Amino acid sequence: MHSKTKGKYLLVISIHGLIRGHDLELGRDADTGGQTKYVVDMTTALAIREDVERVDLVTRRVVDDAISEDYAQPLEQLSDKAHIVRIDAGPEEYIAKEQLWDHLDSFMDNLLHWLNEQNRMPDIVHSHYADAGYVGVRLANLLGIPLVHTGHSLGRDKRKRLLARGLSREEIEATYNIARRIEAEEEVLANASLVVTSTHNEIEEQYGLYNYYDPDRMAVIPPGTNLEQFHPPSQDESIDFAKQVDRFLIKPDKPLILALSRPDERKNILTLIEAFGESKALQLAANLLIVAGNRDDIRDLDSGAQSVLTNILLLVDAYDLYGRVAFPKFHRADEVPDIYRLVALRRGVFINPALTEPFGLTLLEAAASGLPLVATENGGPVDIIGNCHNGELVDPLDRAAITEALLKLLRDRVAWSRASRNGLQGVRKHYSWRAHARSFLDKIAELPEQAGGVPHKPLEPARLRHRDRALFTDLDQNLVGNPSALMRFIEVMRANRQRVIFGVATGRRIDTALALMKKHNIPRPDVLISSLGTRIHYSQALDEDDYWASHIDHNWNPKQIQSVLSDLPGMKLQPKVEQTSFKISYYYDAQKAPTVEEVISLIRKKELTANVIFSFGQYLDILPSRASKGQALRYVSQLLEFPLEHTLVAGGSGADEDMMRGNTLAVVVGNRHHEELSGLVEQQRIYFADKPHAEGILEAIDHYRFFDDLGAPQT
Repeated sequence: MHSKTKGKYLLVISIHGLIRGHDLELGRDADTGGQTKYVVDMTTALAIREDVERVDLVTRRVVDDAISEDYAQPLEQLSDKAHIVRIDAGPEEYIAKEQLWDHLDSFMDNLLHWLNEQNRMPDIVHSHYADAGYVGVRLANLLGIPLVHTGHSLGRDKRKRLLARGLSREEIEATYNIARRIEAEEEVLANASLVVTSTHNEIEEQYGLYNYYDPDRMAVIPPGTNLEQFHPPSQDESIDFAKQVDRFLIKPDKPLILALSRPDERKNILTLIEAFGESKALQLAANLLIVAGNRDDIRDLDSGAQSVLTNILLLVDAYDLYGRVAFPKFHRADEVPDIYRLVALRRGVFINPALTEPFGLTLLEAAASGLPLVATENGGPVDIIGNCHNGELVDPLDRAAITEALLKLLRDRVAWSRASRNGLQGVRKHYSWRAHARSFLDKIAELPEQAGGVPHKPLEPARLRHRDRALFTDLDQNLVGNPSALMRFIEVMRANRQRVIFGVATGRRIDTALALMKKHNIPRPDVLISSLGTRIHYSQALDEDDYWASHIDHNWNPKQIQSVLSDLPGMKLQPKVEQTSFKISYYYDAQKAPTVEEVISLIRKKELTANVIFSFGQYLDILPSRASKGQALRYVSQLLEFPLEHTLVAGGSGADEDMMRGNTLAVVVGNRHHEELSGLVEQQRIYFADKPHAEGILEAIDHYRFFDDLGAPQT
């Protein structure tokens, strides 16, 4: 699939947030935090390696007057071997990650189009966060390459914490789209060759909540910090940011307690202020510096940030902390190292009092600047302080413990110096980006080769490769059902035979599909995708794509899956004539059987990888993870080089859904199975026909002006 060259080509995917190679807007919002810095720094560090030929960091392209034009540039060079690639998906404007889910299939299709224009395909896909994981699974499956994933934070853990705060499941779902996120994470865990975490705590406390929990495929590779950017101050260093701090303070020469984070309730800044406000000893020992994002007017911020910042001001007032607390409105990204060095010069302490911290990049930055640490005992700081021996862990809800830990470091100069020195040594030893890149590539080298992908040479006669559009449809409930409409459809297709690739994608086995087509005088298609995408045949001769069969066999264990599902109520194996080597088919009684989600969970808990397809309210099919109608269609599109944007797909049941998502032009026929495709109603490029069967397909051909200007729907 990809050329054998000296170095690896790594494709890093991080979709949401604002990502660029300079002046990262960290803290601008909940989507532009540590992850954006992580992926930029990691990409740059990997590109330095001699055994790496190329690293591309792929994110979403954003064209929005409210943000910098940098995010609209399709390509940004980070170094001679590293680039940021921006891919279109969904609306042009900047949107939150929770609103991206319906646009991820288009992101995948557009990314694939971009990759086809490159001189080689990647060797590894490395996805970051659940949305990139959704894309990464599909891309890695299609290309037949390993998927590596880094979660950063996880949906099940977030839902648990939100429930503990008193939110209902309905409120959580409406705000965070949490069910789709968790399902994407489960799918990633079932398909990833390697999951990279930052801490051991992350494996046990967060990934342990998931059905497909396999710690043997997880590796702790801590992120690094930029030791050139973050370093201790010189004794006589003058730091301009001091002016922004000292204007708040009566006695500016005292040590500083620094809290630096987004204005997010989970960062627990308010508890820190309460601890400071209740302790006269702490107020005598130090001033408090809070750097919490940037703001022009608090009233213009989103509700979460607005609440936190307003309550900071109210607490400062309630405890009468004027002159003891500095709370600057602005800081640039390039001023963050200066802030750490200023606090180190004044022999202060960095504190991260978050309720939970998945890792804690700010802890590394502070330690690399010579600052002792006080940090939450929940999450990544346990590993960091455990490795570096440079501070104190505290219960973030125990104000007395926070006060005691801060005073211990502020009052004891020997303890402060020891923690500062240990931090400098520990970060260099354990948390440099050079060490991260080395460990990452060592782990990748251990991954087994994967078979599959799109072959170099086309299997189909060249005559199809000159047709500029394609039409794929299911048989049952689509073409078949209205004989007169079917005849008109066949006439339209024959009239445009030289322009269009005609494909059938059916759940039927090839023999029963051919029998049905013969019965209804349906011409033999150019491409026949049968058994729900597990077999592909071409042309009148029905030449089978053996490469596809080898590709989808990856991690397929039908006997084990059948054993797991054998005793479930409401599920009965269909006759042997409906089974194939790549499809286990059941009759499904929703009144008696577990839910489809429970069936999927049961398979994953046994650490098995599969696709579960539910259709027409009564059929449940288990396929290899690389097989489905949509994945087969995209494989054929790659092979025959017809664009998905010029492909009309017709369907009516859940088995057709992944063909319809993304860049295809789609029609849901009027006689569809309503519940199974209800999630597509708001999707662009999906037309819901009024008419049933083949008449609905003809309606869509007119709607899209399919044989005229390709996909410009009538309005």
